[in-house]
Amino acid sequence: MDLDLKEKVAVITGGSIGIGLAVGEALAAEGVHLVLVARQPERLHAEAARITDNFKVRALGVVADVAQPTGIAEVVSTTENEFGGADILINNAGTGSNETVMDAPDEKWQYYWDLHVMAAVRLTRGLVPFMRQRGGGVILHNASICAVQPLWYEPIYNVTKAALMMFSKTLANELIKDNIRVNTINPGLILTPDWIKTAKQLTADTGGDWEGHLASIAREYAPIDRFGTPEELAAFFVFLCSKRASYSVGSTYFVDGGMLKVV
Repeated sequence: MDLDLKEKVAVITGGSIGIGLAVGEALAAEGVHLVLVARQPERLHAEAARITDNFKVRALGVVADVAQPTGIAEVVSTTENEFGGADILINNAGTGSNETVMDAPDEKWQYYWDLHVMAAVRLTRGLVPFMRQRGGGVILHNASICAVQPLWYEPIYNVTKAALMMFSKTLANELIKDNIRVNTINPGLILTPDWIKTAKQLTADTGGDWEGHLASIAREYAPIDRFGTPEELAAFFVFLCSKRASYSVGSTYFVDGGMLKVV
């Protein structure tokens, strides 16, 4: 299936590892040029160089903290200078939390708000003018099943991802007149390096069976009885970026192996 994405330009936050990197590789396989954004320069530049070599596209690494306005400005200016703008924005940067509402300080709430919500708001303001000039575009938000089905131990993550989902819906209604389609993807259990790292930490004192730990989580939460791979999720992102999804506007899609418990 020809997705008609060749020579498009995509900005992907959190683009050097996990879901963001998988989305970048999947888009590059379709001929899309990339602006990968992350905070760790060595890994970021190595992955950008590897994608450039493997897929024969331009993949640039921009070292930036998108929770900060200065980081957003760096991403926008680099995208303008190198590509004249972008056709696709993937707001993917984020991380889980661990706290209670009663104990979490204001500073932690503010950080996650800036990372999960304001980064998307600011990048939208910075990149949409270029999308309008180019005749349209696509914005995808990587939220979480936790936006609607919260896990008890991460209230800040739950709340900020829910806010991101509502921002996406509101933005979609505003931008569709400019031929800019906005949608949200809510993943379930996706086997990212963060999950593996946490599992290894939790099982270090009990024999180190981190794979068994993750298998037990999958049995408890996902009817499909396994974690999804970043590559499986990335394929769905790529489809939504394409004209094959031209009537998909302002929607939220669950890619969760049946984890969602409501209809």
